[in-house]
Amino acid sequence: MVLSPIRLFLISLIFICFGCLKKKDTISSINKKTNILLIMADDMGYSDIGCYGGEINTPNIDRLAKNGLKFTQFYNTARCCPTRASLLSGLYPHQAGIGHMMADKGQIGYKGDLSQNCITIAEALKPVGYKTFISGKWHITNHVGEWSGVDSLKSKHNWPLQRGFDKFFGTIHGAGSFYDPVSLTRGNDPIEPETEDFYYTDAISQNAVSFMENHFQNQPEDPFFCYVAYTAPHWPLHALEEDIQRYKGRYNLGWDAIRMERFQKMKRLGLLEKDWEISERDSRVPEWDTLEHTNWQERRMEVYAAQVDRMDQGIGKIIQTLKENDQFENTLIIFLADNGGCAEELSSKWKGLHIPQKQRNGDPVVVGNENTDYMPGPEETYQSYGIPWANVSNTPFRMYKHWVHEGGISSPLVISWPEGIESSGELRKQPSHLIDIMATCLDVSDSEYPLNYKGNTIIPYEGKSLVPAFNNLPIDREAIYWEHEGNKAVRVDNWKLVAKGKNGAWELYDLEKDRTEVNNLASLYSEKVDRMSKMWEVWATRTNVLPFPN
Repeated sequence: MVLSPIRLFLISLIFICFGCLKKKDTISSINKKTNILLIMADDMGYSDIGCYGGEINTPNIDRLAKNGLKFTQFYNTARCCPTRASLLSGLYPHQAGIGHMMADKGQIGYKGDLSQNCITIAEALKPVGYKTFISGKWHITNHVGEWSGVDSLKSKHNWPLQRGFDKFFGTIHGAGSFYDPVSLTRGNDPIEPETEDFYYTDAISQNAVSFMENHFQNQPEDPFFCYVAYTAPHWPLHALEEDIQRYKGRYNLGWDAIRMERFQKMKRLGLLEKDWEISERDSRVPEWDTLEHTNWQERRMEVYAAQVDRMDQGIGKIIQTLKENDQFENTLIIFLADNGGCAEELSSKWKGLHIPQKQRNGDPVVVGNENTDYMPGPEETYQSYGIPWANVSNTPFRMYKHWVHEGGISSPLVISWPEGIESSGELRKQPSHLIDIMATCLDVSDSEYPLNYKGNTIIPYEGKSLVPAFNNLPIDREAIYWEHEGNKAVRVDNWKLVAKGKNGAWELYDLEKDRTEVNNLASLYSEKVDRMSKMWEVWATRTNVLPFPN
């Protein structure tokens, strides 16, 4: 029987459609649980990426936001390692043992080492079949004796493979050169950079891709949790010249102009209310026209932008890997930053495991922002973008990393999950916090949170699932709290009480009308100050913040 051309076309079309349907059905039948991809930037301000108002080229993150959700009032803990402890445990950082940095201050909230009375997201997800990977910065243990040579700090009990992860590439320590990072590790084994052209941001992206590709090839029936913890754009200002050149001349109008440009764009995007004021330029920052070394100042921000740009390029490769393996639709992607922009001005006097004295070729490293004859970017320099550009990164807010005013604790939060979120390109204004990420992962994965784990009593997690907010429903909670280095705050509904330092005076702001914290209302609402400060004291006692260590 001879088939007509029309019939042949129809039969071919049926086979094509069947093939597409079979592929889709096969994926859904193989992997019914949702994959979770958690991506975090390091020391990146609220307004740096394009979809939050910045001029930095971040098309991949922006695309996730365009097709997903942007949270406008998501909070971190104001510092690298407390944020990581809180993010992974669902607890406030002092409950997880990391209320400050990595030094053991002798009190339960300040051990500088992740508590055994908490579990990580990876440990929570493994019992329901998740395979777990991390590529990037760990920074939740003080056990870096493999590199510092301190014998008492050589235990690996709090390294990633001992805290629920199946695979690990990255750094145990908190900072370092992008060309030769200290504490580089694969699995449980210290390693050296593997190529001559090694650049840490690229290596983090490449290893995340490799972990996922290996997973799809060998264990496609299992869901995965992949934590990608970039060190970009944390100092030092190290970037590849090809990326730096894309921003050449972009910052020659100075910080005031860029800050105002961002402020206006943020209003157009709906991130800010129209009647909110921009906070004043930091009083320590001079007017651009009065400066010497403007080429060096421009270069600082050019390199910082290039670092963010390169991170976004890597995120694009990770997303492409998901799409090529038909897993993008079934993956909850969470992108955030660990704290606000960092105003630290590096000095030649700075010392530490993370400050290299030599380059890989043996030549010296020029450390510090005093050396304005040396342009940041290559391995020979070790500098930061400092107060002026951090003030831009945190537009329109006050203060920086370390402090718990909005500039120190406000983070972009982009959520993408095509199979689980119907809305796209919308804002979510529900106040939320790092402690909510554990609760969200448990919710999405149908996981149980244990009362005991490996013989240890586990502290109940503090957060709320963000899943209701995906559908723009409220998140019901009493308050959100902060403390870091004596800086303290509590937010109840739209009211925020905040202070600088242990002995600083309480300031009160109505964030619905004044999220930039310009108009202090403490003297007008003394009863509210009293009530909220007592709430903070109760929380601080319960969560091991108090008493403060010496």
